[in-house]
Amino acid sequence: MGEVALNRLSKRYPGSSDFAVKEVSLTVADGEFMVLLGPSGCGKSSVLRMIAGLEPITGGTIAIDGKVINGVAARDRDIAMVFQSYALYPHMDVFDNLAFGLRRRDVPRPEIERRVRNVAAKLGLTPFLKRKPHALSGGQRQRVALGRAIVRDPKVFLFDEPLSNLDAGLRVTTRNELIRQQHEIGTTTIYVTHDQVEAMTMGDRICIMDKGEVMQIGPPLSVYRDPANTFVARFLGSPPMNLVPAVVETNAAPRLRIGGIVLPAANWPADRLHACGGKGLFGIRPEDIYEASPRPGDDRVRPVPATVIAVEPLGAETLLLLSIEGTAEEVTARSGRETRLRPGERTTVMLDTAAAHLFDAATTRAIERTTP
Repeated sequence: MGEVALNRLSKRYPGSSDFAVKEVSLTVADGEFMVLLGPSGCGKSSVLRMIAGLEPITGGTIAIDGKVINGVAARDRDIAMVFQSYALYPHMDVFDNLAFGLRRRDVPRPEIERRVRNVAAKLGLTPFLKRKPHALSGGQRQRVALGRAIVRDPKVFLFDEPLSNLDAGLRVTTRNELIRQQHEIGTTTIYVTHDQVEAMTMGDRICIMDKGEVMQIGPPLSVYRDPANTFVARFLGSPPMNLVPAVVETNAAPRLRIGGIVLPAANWPADRLHACGGKGLFGIRPEDIYEASPRPGDDRVRPVPATVIAVEPLGAETLLLLSIEGTAEEVTARSGRETRLRPGERTTVMLDTAAAHLFDAATTRAIERTTP
C-alpha cells in the first residue's frame, strides 16, 4: 500500500511573510499517478520536497498509509525521488549507480544483482551497465535515474520535472516509457511539472496549483472541460480558453451581451447570474469556434461577425486571431489546415454556446450550468 494524504500542508520560508505552500489538502490513492501542475513558483516542488522529507514542514501533516510521517527522517520514509538533474555518480558505471541505494540498505548481493539486472532489462539499459554517465545520452541518463528509483521498490515515487532537460522528441519517448513503467509496477506516483501536455497525458488526476494554493483537482479531461476558475481556464489548454467580458442581464430571459452580440444565458442558475452584479466573463475554447456550423439547425451555435487579425498555420491545424465586431475583444479560434481566411478579411464565425463557460468577474469562479 502507498496512499499519501496531505492535510492542510503549509510551508513558509524564513524571511518571507507569504506562504510558499498554503494549506494544501489532497489524497493520492494507492497506485495512482497524481500530477502537480502549475507555473514556476506555485509551490508544487516545495510540496514534493516536504513529502520526501527534504524540507521542514511549517504546518499540516503528511501521512503514508495512515501513518503521519512529519517527524520521520527522509531515509526512513520508503520514498524514491527522481530530480530534474539526473544526480548520477559520475565515477560509477550504470550498474553501480543502480545498485548504490540497495547497498546502503545492506541488501544481500544476490538480491542486488537480481533487482539491478531485472530493472536494466525493463528500461533497455542492459547494454550500458558498464558505461559511466558521461558515455550515455540524456535519455539514457534519465532512464538510469528512473531505474535507481524503481530498483528500490518503494511505496511512493516522487518525480520533480524529470523530463525538462530533454529535447522535444526524447521527452515524448521518455514520457511514454514512464507511463508504461508506472502502469506495470503500479507504485503510487506524484509527478511535478509545469508542462500541461505531460499533465494531460500522464496523470490519473491532476492538481493545479497557483501561489501555493490548490486551484482544482480532478481527472485531466474533467478539469479541462470544467475549469473551476479563470486561472485554470487560462492555464490548461494551448491556446488557452478565450475569456471575454460580458454584461449579464437577468431579466425574464437571461442573456449575455458582448458589445452588440447577444447570447442566451438560460442554462446558468438565475440566482448565480444575479449575484454577478451584471459583470461576467464569457469563456470559450478555441476549438469551439468554427468557420461553419458543426451542427446546422442547432440554435445553440450562434453566428458572430469578426475580422481576421492574424493567421498562424501550424501544419495539422491553423490558429486564427479574430477581432469580434463591435468590441475591442480578440479571440483565438482553432481551424482546419484548409482554411482560406486571410488577415484583414471580414467573416462570420460560429460560437458553440453549448460548450461555453461563464465566470463571475469579481470572484473569477465558474458558474456551473443547470443542465449538461
